[in-house]
Amino acid sequence: MKLVSRKPGAAAELAVGKTRHPWKVMVVDDEPDILALTRLSLSDFKFDGRGLEFLEAASAAEAKALLASHRDIAMALIDVVMETEDAGLRLVEYIRNELGNAMVRLVIRTGQPGVAPERYVIDHFDIDDYKDKTELSATRLYTTVRSALKAYRDLRAIELNRIGLERVLVAVPSLYRTADASLQPFFEGVLTQIVGLCKLDEASFIQTIDGIVATFDGGETTVRAVTDDFSSSERFESIRAACTDLVLNGKPAPDLRRDAFVEPLVVDAEPVGFVYVEPKGSLSESDRRLIQVMVQQCASALENLRLHFNLQEAYDSAIDMLAEVAEFKDKTTGDHVNRIDRLTRAIALEMGISETDAAVYGKASRLHDVGKIGIDDDILRKPGRLSPAEFEVMKRHTGIGARILDHHPSFALAKEVAYGHHERWDGRGYPEGRPSAELPLLTRITTAADVFDALISRRPYKAAWTLADAVAEVERGAGSVFDPEVVRAFMMLYRRGELDALTQSAQVDAEPPGDGG
Repeated sequence: MKLVSRKPGAAAELAVGKTRHPWKVMVVDDEPDILALTRLSLSDFKFDGRGLEFLEAASAAEAKALLASHRDIAMALIDVVMETEDAGLRLVEYIRNELGNAMVRLVIRTGQPGVAPERYVIDHFDIDDYKDKTELSATRLYTTVRSALKAYRDLRAIELNRIGLERVLVAVPSLYRTADASLQPFFEGVLTQIVGLCKLDEASFIQTIDGIVATFDGGETTVRAVTDDFSSSERFESIRAACTDLVLNGKPAPDLRRDAFVEPLVVDAEPVGFVYVEPKGSLSESDRRLIQVMVQQCASALENLRLHFNLQEAYDSAIDMLAEVAEFKDKTTGDHVNRIDRLTRAIALEMGISETDAAVYGKASRLHDVGKIGIDDDILRKPGRLSPAEFEVMKRHTGIGARILDHHPSFALAKEVAYGHHERWDGRGYPEGRPSAELPLLTRITTAADVFDALISRRPYKAAWTLADAVAEVERGAGSVFDPEVVRAFMMLYRRGELDALTQSAQVDAEPPGDGG
């Protein structure tokens, strides 16, 4: 993940030092002597450790071309009378209104104040200063330029802070999204956002930024995300060790570069990791504050993610335990719930459901028969067909299952499946006799998966069907028992041979003589 900012152009050759690029000053005047005098008067000018790069134009048209090529012009000294009597004023309107550039500081400099009176120009045009060329000595020019550059710097800092805060606000919600199965995308996102905060300015002289996000796990420092090539650096291991000592033990880290920035990830007043940023240049104080805000949010998000995954594990365990209880109650079903899980996922994926949602579907389908916990063993394990009265008792398992799963919102999908998986497409199922088109897609998928697996499995009251017969039965049920789209997806899987492993598992269950079900 190498992030490289735009390299400065010709201006870099005039920059003071290796990392400070010059302020760009556009001088727009059709008098060559004025252009030369301006360069001479400001030849040794420096502000905030940076010199000047002059961009010269003899007309408003030439100035527009420069503006198109240089988006980071800090100020412009603009003559009024050039190719037309108001060319400079029209240029001001172009910069402010058409380009929408409110950052560049504009100073009108005219030798014909009668053509463009100062008060009129100040009132009607968005400029920052007005100067008569006859009174603009070298000292006054210095003062004018310095004041304009200071205003530009401060406005730019405010704007970059605004952009940075906006990025933080935009980035933070994504840090709390927990759809991924691991924390790796989270840490990579953290590093990407932090490096991005260091490079807000398109004219940044920082060419590359390296970074690390690491966590402390059982006495080890685990690197979770790192910029490309940095991990292969000869200094990488020493940096990791130095940052660990600094964050955990408060031990000074003299080997870190001067501009390096280490910020601990803290949860419940305890350091759980760190973020290390090493720019090839200096970070401003505002950059550092923005990074600190992001890191604090990351630490909170990390804790929430860990809690989420702990809860997710507890939820998955609860589903597995309930499914196991149901299977223990009805031992005749063998590995039925595991096959239903896999088949439900496969059909969902075939129908365009995302992998994440398909996994949720599969988990929920495992509890489709949890209500059988409340059915007498004599009925569950009867070796022959059920009598009408016994079948009425058996039908109660849908309502029992729904009641069991109604105690927590986490089981809402599973509750729908448990209650409705015996409804039919034509409305002739149970418990309500509703057309299954009114039910969630997951329920309709589970209905087909459940029937298919029951057909190819041996039960106390029947032998296992052949695969061909079971598939034909499901296909015949499209539009009456099953959702036709679900059957279409099922048949696609069958024809591609993607049901073979499931059917083999059912055949293994069917081979030994069971004890009823």
